[in-house]
Amino acid sequence: MPTPHRTSLRRVLITGAGGQDGHYLTELLSSRGVAVFAFVRAQDASPPQAHRLDGDMRNATAIRRALDAACPDAIFNLAAATFVPESWNDPGYFRDVNELGVARLLAAIRASGAAIRLCQASTAEIFGAATGDPQDELTPLRPNTPYGRAKAAAHEMIRQYRQEHGLKACSAILFNHESPLRPPAFVTRKITMAAAHISRGLQKQLVLGSLTVARDWGYAPEYVEAMVRMIEAPAMADYVVATGRACTVADLAELAFARVGLDWREHVVSDPALTRPGDAAARVGNPEAIARDLGWRATTTLAELVSIMVEADLARLHAASSAAGDTT
Repeated sequence: MPTPHRTSLRRVLITGAGGQDGHYLTELLSSRGVAVFAFVRAQDASPPQAHRLDGDMRNATAIRRALDAACPDAIFNLAAATFVPESWNDPGYFRDVNELGVARLLAAIRASGAAIRLCQASTAEIFGAATGDPQDELTPLRPNTPYGRAKAAAHEMIRQYRQEHGLKACSAILFNHESPLRPPAFVTRKITMAAAHISRGLQKQLVLGSLTVARDWGYAPEYVEAMVRMIEAPAMADYVVATGRACTVADLAELAFARVGLDWREHVVSDPALTRPGDAAARVGNPEAIARDLGWRATTTLAELVSIMVEADLARLHAASSAAGDTT
């Protein structure tokens, strides 16, 4: 496969750096000698390797100040309201952050006159209930949630600024990617935490929505590497970042509980009331374009990913138990 061209990244601004991807991306860039500036909300933590800049994607002035302070040659926009079910409860907030926030960022970059590259963290949710699998860069956008609609609008803005204004901007169409840093509200972490807790007698049952929903799950550290390759490429282009394989929620639960020596069917139940409105039954990405052009391909299997997450949750329980024992 062709070796991707590498630009000389010196200073990088990461919006939303306090989340899962921000932490892994900061670690990766810092290990390569890049100065990282983290644009985060006042209430959020920031990676310890990064220079912290407080701000909010809803505040155009804060965004401009961050650009002035960081003087970046590249920006990764990871800032977003990301929990899809919550978007039904507050669609205005999701649009303000995920769509209008990107518009503010693009306007600030263009007004600066600087040669700044931008990688937007897009999402498979822009495809909604796609009519065919797998989804690729040519799949029509058919978002069917407020979250997906806001991200689809941002995705189109990136393309328009690239084509009409010559901005060096691209969108990484990220399919589901997980890690031990994933918040507990997400189904992957909910399952791995439950497996750990049940194996230690701290929980008896795990209640989930549909067990037949299938997703393309990958390992987050590999996905931030894909974004770095995209922003370093000589030509800006949008790419699907995915494993190319889909597994059901039941498959994931089976792997997680097997890791702790349990049969998932004895502990997991499905409650139809927890099914998400507008949730696609299956979604899988086609990563062949990014593999061909940039040499990136996911290598961590789902079994390996689940094992990493379960082991991390077991380690957390052990640490908490040890700390409690130290205080008695």
